[in-house]
Amino acid sequence: MSFEDLGLSAPILKAVAECGYTEPTPIQKQAIPSILMARDVVGLAQTGTGKTAGFTLPMIEILSGGRAKARMPRSLILSPTRELAAQIADNFDTYGKYSKLSKALLIGGSSMEDQIRILERGADVLIATPGRLLDLFERGNILLNDIKILVIDEADRMLDMGFIPDIEKIASLLPPLRQTLLFSATMAPEIKRLTAKFLSNPKEVAVAPPASTAVTVEQFLVHTSPRDKNNILAQIIEQENVQNAFIFCNRKRDVDALGKWLKSKGYHARVMHGDMVQSARTETLEQFKAGEITLLVCSDVAARGIDVQGLSHVFNYDIPFNPDDYVHRIGRTGRAGMKGRAWMLATKGEEKQLDAVQKRIKQEIAVVKIGASLATSKPDEDKKSPRFKSEGKALPATKKSKSPPRKESAELIQDQDDENVSGFGSDVPAFFR
Repeated sequence: MSFEDLGLSAPILKAVAECGYTEPTPIQKQAIPSILMARDVVGLAQTGTGKTAGFTLPMIEILSGGRAKARMPRSLILSPTRELAAQIADNFDTYGKYSKLSKALLIGGSSMEDQIRILERGADVLIATPGRLLDLFERGNILLNDIKILVIDEADRMLDMGFIPDIEKIASLLPPLRQTLLFSATMAPEIKRLTAKFLSNPKEVAVAPPASTAVTVEQFLVHTSPRDKNNILAQIIEQENVQNAFIFCNRKRDVDALGKWLKSKGYHARVMHGDMVQSARTETLEQFKAGEITLLVCSDVAARGIDVQGLSHVFNYDIPFNPDDYVHRIGRTGRAGMKGRAWMLATKGEEKQLDAVQKRIKQEIAVVKIGASLATSKPDEDKKSPRFKSEGKALPATKKSKSPPRKESAELIQDQDDENVSGFGSDVPAFFR
């Protein structure tokens, strides 16, 4: 099946062809025809499946036949994070370049005055995070009684972030006669309740079982101690051919601390989490995409929905509390048929989290044994890098990382008044004082 077979018009097909796409993904094949038929749709799909284009392409087709009035958008897309909202907006720019549609991106951390001016001119497509949308609505800057299409994207993450009450409030402000599309990586009971409440006889489309992992991603597990955790991570980075990588921590505090530690070792590392201002997050992401940053240490919320082409590695510095997050994390590598590698560090006390992850993905992750002492000294460039051993077998050696030389190793430290976190000790190092 080609994009021409989906019933899309020439301007959209031209934009798609210019992006180099010739065949729709499975989620696009299933969702686009139903959306064009004005059906409500529930899409069960992970990140990296092409689901964003799966709803943006038919929306452009449907909305091309009219124009929005001032402060009265014709469609609304709700996104859990600023980065994901911005990425959706980029999709409309890319695929709608030959269609005369206007859009407004309403997210926190950006000028509200600028957003109001765009709304006053009229926007066919409104892409928003729930909080900013409600702020503008309560100020009287936006009317929602002309919305014809509602999209709830990453509904499972909306649930995790506590946005379901906001979504219910927003949906109650919209016309009852509308088309509603909901996309989620998993289908928790609360998401099912939301679907039953706001969607009418929806077409259900799914491209993979919930919480499955791509076969193109090699997964490895390293058991270590909190004391050696950072050195082990550094050794893996040195051994692997890391072109670019996400490093996930469970807490924002850990994100900042690990980022500082990696930078002190000479790595091109930056951090990204929800407490950063939007301009800093945007700048960091652009630098990472441009290759100016090799390692991006981040939280799950900040990285959700971010699409980086050709990501070579994902590192789980902490085992996620929610096993679904493990799937979301490693799903950022191994996309579009490319190979990817995902590493997870496990310390004592995380056994239940590890069991939950392996049950969810229905497989045991290969255990790799690495000596922590090898990471405390600078690698000898004249010697062959040691191979990692998994279940007594040597893993294929990878090329040397291009990361800059590292200084003498140090440990991540935690303040005494914080909860116990894997990877932290009891004293504050000099570079935190």
